Amino acid sequence: MKKQYSAIAIAAGLLCTNYAQAETGVTADLGTTGIGAHVSIPLESKLNARFGLNYLSHAYSGDTSNVNYDFTLKLKTVDALLDYFPMDNGFRITGGIAYNDSRANGIGKPSLNGIYNLNGALYPVANIGTLNGNVEFRKSAPYLGIGWGNGTKNAGWGFSSDFGVLFQGRPKTSLTSSGCTLATTPSSSCDTLARDLIAENVNLADKTKSLQYFPVVRIGATYTF
Repeated sequence: MKKQYSAIAIAAGLLCTNYAQAETGVTADLGTTGIGAHVSIPLESKLNARFGLNYLSHAYSGDTSNVNYDFTLKLKTVDALLDYFPMDNGFRITGGIAYNDSRANGIGKPSLNGIYNLNGALYPVANIGTLNGNVEFRKSAPYLGIGWGNGTKNAGWGFSSDFGVLFQGRPKTSLTSSGCTLATTPSSSCDTLARDLIAENVNLADKTKSLQYFPVVRIGATYTF
């Protein structure tokens, strides 16, 4: 038993020595994924592990063929990356995965006369209330890209950049109204509105499908300890 404890103590001492000799880099960056921070840890002579957090809140307008929307996009990602340095410089090839808690919430805007055009049918805003659109993405998103900067070499300040793609999957969309007060008639009812909302949601899903490939461009400043 004493021999086992001695072996564990020696291994722990060697591990602590290796970490003491290794240089760790901390990067503050800014880009299409928002404001972020990453920590780089050396694994081998040409391989680093990099872990980071990114956040962005952005308001923008978009439209389908029938409805205009005001969206609020919130990007929240936590990534775990491997940086491979094929040459003896700062060029790196990066692969990894991100926990993707990004989403967009939108509110439909009626025309100037207070009318929504849904699937070719006209609805007064007073009868259907507010249109609420939601866009969600796959929680697990692979990442592939290239970049510059080795945060575990040369103590002091350095430059970092990333250029790649986050594969976050085809977005899932939903579209609802805040409340329907339509009278039940052959041409106007809440059931008819529900069917037209489904058709409009198809248009919304088609409009957002390009977001499945999210471009990642980041620049940052690194300090290596």
